[in-house]
Formats: sequence, C-alpha cells, structure tokens
Amino acid sequence: MLRFAFNRIVMALPTLLIVAVSVFVLIRLIPGDPATLMLGDQATPANLADLRARLGLDDSLPVQFGLWFGHVLTGDFGTSITTGQGVLPLILGRFWVSAKIVLTAAALASLVAVPAGMIAAWRQNSWVDLVLVGGATLLLSIPAFWMGLLLLLFFGLKLGWLPVVGYVSFSDDVVKALLYMVLPVMTLFLHEIGVILRMARASTLDVLRLDFITHARAKGLSEMAVLWRHAFKPSFGPTWTLIGLVLGNLLGGIAVVETVFTIPGLGRLLVDSIFARDYPVIQGCLLFIAFIYVLVNLIVDLCYPLFDPRVTAE
Repeated sequence: MLRFAFNRIVMALPTLLIVAVSVFVLIRLIPGDPATLMLGDQATPANLADLRARLGLDDSLPVQFGLWFGHVLTGDFGTSITTGQGVLPLILGRFWVSAKIVLTAAALASLVAVPAGMIAAWRQNSWVDLVLVGGATLLLSIPAFWMGLLLLLFFGLKLGWLPVVGYVSFSDDVVKALLYMVLPVMTLFLHEIGVILRMARASTLDVLRLDFITHARAKGLSEMAVLWRHAFKPSFGPTWTLIGLVLGNLLGGIAVVETVFTIPGLGRLLVDSIFARDYPVIQGCLLFIAFIYVLVNLIVDLCYPLFDPRVTAE
C-alpha cells in the first residue's frame, strides 16, 4: 500500500509542475504591461519602476519563473497588489468558505444519487428508471447560475424562507450561517446529482450482468441483498472516481454560484482579482485550485482499492 501511495504521489508531481508553468505563462500572455495595468495610466515612472522591481518584471522569463516558483515552494505566493495581504493566507481564508459549500453539496448529492442510480439500474426500463433518469437529465441540463437564480427567486424573494444573498461565518452565528448556506448548497446539489446518478446507474448495469451476480441470485438471495451486498462495492468504484472529479470541478467552477449569492469564497476572490488586475492573487488562486484538484484525485486513487475489490494496491 505504501508503495502504491508513493507511486501515485510521484506521478502527481510532474502534473503540478506543468500546471505551475502553464499558470505562469498564461499570466504573462495577457496583453499590456502588468505594472501599468495594475497601477493605471496615472502612475508615475517611479511607481512603475518600483512595482516592476517588486514583481521581478525586469528579469528574463526563465529567471522570473525560477524566482516565483522558488517562493511558491516555500509557501510564499507573493503579496496582493490591491490589499497588501499575503496571497496564501488570503487564499486559505477564502478556500474554507468555498470548501464548506462544495463538500456539503457533493456529500449530499452522493448520498442521494448513488442509491437512486442503483435502483434505476435494478429497475431498468421501468417507470422508476425513466423518472429517475429523466429527472437527472433535466437537472443536468440547467446551468448552475440559472438554477441558483431560480432558487433565489422562489425561496428567497417569493416565499421569503431563506436569506437571498450574503454570508455569515459559523463563528459569528451558527443558525444564520446554516441558513445562508442552504441556497448555494442546494444549487450545487441539484446540479451535480444528475451527473452522479447517471454514472451510478451505468456502472451498476455493468456489474449486474457479471457472473458472480448470477451466482448470488442462484443461491436464493433476495434482490436487495444482491444489490447492496454484492453489486454495491464493484459498481461504486467508477462512481467514486467521478465524485473526485466533481469535487475538483465544483471548486474550480464555484465562482459563478459565489457571484450569484455574493459569497466571499475562493471563486469570488479569483473573479475580483481578475477585474482588479491583481496578478499575484490570480496566479496563486489558479495554482492553488490546480493543487487541490490534483490532491483530490490522488486521494481518490489511494481509496479506490477500498471500494472496488477487483483493484488492489499492489
């Protein structure tokens, strides 16, 4: 198991290096002088020269990358141009806001979609299957931002059950914090439930056609016992992989939902930094999101043998 984990970690390192190079190059491909864009047209030559020196823009690109990546390896992502805060503490503070929403939505979607997908596969071509797959397809077809606006309009403005926009920290008021999280979590939950349900159904259909399922039925086991005792773990493997991808995608794409509900999360920080031309924060956010994405998929790989008995860690 340790060797399996070590190999996966080693395989993830080149991916992170490629991501770091890509982020650095993409930022440098933005038209215009970064120092002029950050300070505006009214900046004095002295201010421009000072900012260029602080950002290392006077050096060659390989030197700039080496200096930046060396600082990143030590945990120094730079300093925000607009706020003067350290980039990494700023990112971490916003990340926990986004992580609570994303993890809650993904967990709820998995708890509902996986059993529903297995039931749809067990009752293939019945009205239950048609209703579940049709509902999943409908939810999957609605963009997340539109889903959020519909929920905001109905539950927030029409019924007045939930707060419309904003965010309250759990350290300030637990009840209000939960209320403010309901609509963003529900938006992501409804959007992702369709993806997970369809994958759970497809993987369960594949497993139900295997010989050991026929053998289990021949022993006289009930359909529920066959489904949950014999088909669940082998069919959950591909779904588990998809859940890892969903977590990464949600973290990278939550900016739209955070903008709709004015939540001060990581996605909103990235959007605000783009408008403010805060390049150190943009680089830090992109690199951090990529790192979390790789880390989540690494954890998925390490846990895969626990869910699928056909896969071993050897």
